Formats: sequence, structure tokens, C-alpha cells
Amino acid sequence: MMGLLLTLFSPIIGGFIYGVERVVKARMQSRQGPPVLQPFYDFVKLMQKRPMMVHSFHASMGIMYFISTWFAMAVLMMGNDLLIAIFFHVISVLALTIGAFSVRSSYSIMGAMRELMHVVSYEPVVILLAVSLYLVTGSFDIAKILTSDITPIFSLPLVFISFLGVMPMLLHKSPFDIAEAHQEIVGGPDIEYSGPFYEAVYTARWIEYVYVYFIVFLFGGSNYFLGTFLVVFSFIFINAVDNSTARLDYKKMLKFAWFILIPLSMLNIFFVVVGAN
Repeated sequence: MMGLLLTLFSPIIGGFIYGVERVVKARMQSRQGPPVLQPFYDFVKLMQKRPMMVHSFHASMGIMYFISTWFAMAVLMMGNDLLIAIFFHVISVLALTIGAFSVRSSYSIMGAMRELMHVVSYEPVVILLAVSLYLVTGSFDIAKILTSDITPIFSLPLVFISFLGVMPMLLHKSPFDIAEAHQEIVGGPDIEYSGPFYEAVYTARWIEYVYVYFIVFLFGGSNYFLGTFLVVFSFIFINAVDNSTARLDYKKMLKFAWFILIPLSMLNIFFVVVGAN
């Protein structure tokens, strides 16, 4: 029952996290910033705008992005298989990318190409994270990971560091906000959405916040206090990095992921396997 309620309210939770993030970012930049509820004010404003679309397929891919992201969140919150949740999240990102490729806007197409670079960069680390959690807890099921006697963060510190490294890619934060790059391509793959259709994409971004931070929470295992601490630490760390770094190009993002983060995860998995034997 709790999992179902968390699933239903995950967009609201994500919107609140986004609102808090904007306040924290403003304080880090020594400015007032918007109120915590500003994302919800934006939601109401967008819903009141006249629906406009490039074509129906483009609009449907934006809605599919929202639905698939919510399905990924539901799998996590209901305590099911982590790999299935990752699978649904990949589908959601591909839906947004396909929709972006379906229009003639050069900004949208460029954003879609960069979004694929994001997926190629972070997805191997996320898969290795799932594998490493299986090795230390004996299951891909979220419910079993959260009730395991083993606390994953103590066995998988390098995997956790690797996931911290890809979180800016997942959440489109500096130095890896390459797909959106508002100074260059003004929003990237979602630039051609407007009104309620953009609202679907906007809300899906909120759910992604919950998705990503819930994965961080898994590193605490059955120690929910530790899991909450890791989430708060990750939140502050990601925002500090976002406010203190300049955007890199996609080549540096790929190199960072493939030559530093992936080897770190594999090294940690190697130590886990050797220690088990």
C-alpha cells in the first residue's frame, strides 16, 4: 500500500525536490530565488496554455516519456526488480529522443543526439550498479535489497562514487548538462514541446529526481537512516558541483564515464567477487 501511494505521489515529491533544489541553488548564488512551490505554479500555468503540437507522433513521444518514467518509478516503489526499472527508464529516454528526432528543428535534433551520448555514458554505470547490488545482497528485488542484512555502501564505495559521477548526467546538471545546454540549443530534445505536452516532459523530469535519489537510498540497505543521509549528501553534493563547474563537451563526458567511472565500478565488483571466494 505504501509503495502504491509513493508511486502515485512521486510527481509531487519530485516537484517538491525540484523546488527545494532551486532555492538551494539560489542561496548558493547569493540571490533570493523562487519559492519552493514555484514548480507547481509553473505546472498550473502550462496547463492553462493552448495545446500546440508539431505533429501527433512528437506529442505522443513526450507523453510516452512521462508514462515510462512513471512506470520505472512504480517498479522501484513497489519493491520489484531493479533491472526492470532501469529498462523502463531507458525506454522513457529513448521515447523523448525519438520524438526529438521526428521534428525538423536543428536544436531538437542536436539535443536528441546529445541525449543519446548521455545514455551511452551513464547507462553502463547504472547496469554495473544493479549487478553489484545483486552480488552483495543476492537479489535484484528492491524489497530484498532494503531488507538485506548487508549495508551495500560499505561493500560498494567505489560503485557509489561512480553513481555520484553519473548523477549530473542523469539529472542534466553541470558539468554534464550537455543535452539541454540552454546557452547553445535552448532546451535540447524538449524544445519543441509546449503547453500540456511540455508539462508531460516537465513532470517526467520531477519523477526522474525521485528515481535517481531512490537508487541512492538503496545503498543504505535496511539502514534507512543511513540511506536518508546518503540522499541528503548526494543532493547537496550534486548542487554544489552544478553551481561551481562549467559545462564540458560530450567527448569529455564519455571519457570520464568510460575511462574513470566504469573502471571504478568494475574494480569494486572485482573486489567483491574475490572477497566472496
